[in-house]
Amino acid sequence: MTDQPENLDLNSLDIAEDRRQALLRLFPEVGTEGGKVDFERLKLALGEAVDTGKERYGMNWPGKADSFRTIQAPSLATLRPCLEESVGFDATENLIIEGDNLEVLKLLQKSYQGKVKMIYIDPPYNTGNNFIYPDNYTESLQTYLEYTSQVDAEGRKFGTNTDADGRFHSKWLNMMYPRLYLARNLLREDGVIFISIDDNEVTNLRRLCDEVFGEENFLASIA
Repeated sequence: MTDQPENLDLNSLDIAEDRRQALLRLFPEVGTEGGKVDFERLKLALGEAVDTGKERYGMNWPGKADSFRTIQAPSLATLRPCLEESVGFDATENLIIEGDNLEVLKLLQKSYQGKVKMIYIDPPYNTGNNFIYPDNYTESLQTYLEYTSQVDAEGRKFGTNTDADGRFHSKWLNMMYPRLYLARNLLREDGVIFISIDDNEVTNLRRLCDEVFGEENFLASIA
């Protein structure tokens, strides 16, 4: 007997809670009485493997902290079957999902985490006018649907990302980071991701992927 729709958990995976639980499984000794993580105990558990210096090598940009909040914000969107456009819906092993990719990536976390063999993405190349962004990167499905008119529900205008903007690269990075982070969660240990890009952001993309996927996991650039 299948669950009725009203009994289904329609919330997306809580990314922060999932990471906390994984950390506590590895280091149960760092848990506090309230179930949180004691970072002082974690530093003791890791010993000399912890970098406590203030100056570190790494990638940083304006809005990076907001990118983590975007990752952790739950999605309340719902995937709905489109039977009239489907072929062999009950028997097929193939699935096409149409929607805002950030929302969809969040919705896939529960069912497909660590199960995907290959991901291919063709993101905006950030050439100056080829993607529209909101001032707030916590995009909803409604935001995505309103892109075509470039006006949000309250009449505020969206704009293209031009190189005259002082945060030209930062805006692109803030758009990419949550999507790459969530995509990484879906990949198997032996999974692979292919990304198309041009010269405008190839350097930033490589450094972004080094942080998200691990520098040691880079395979090749193909021109």
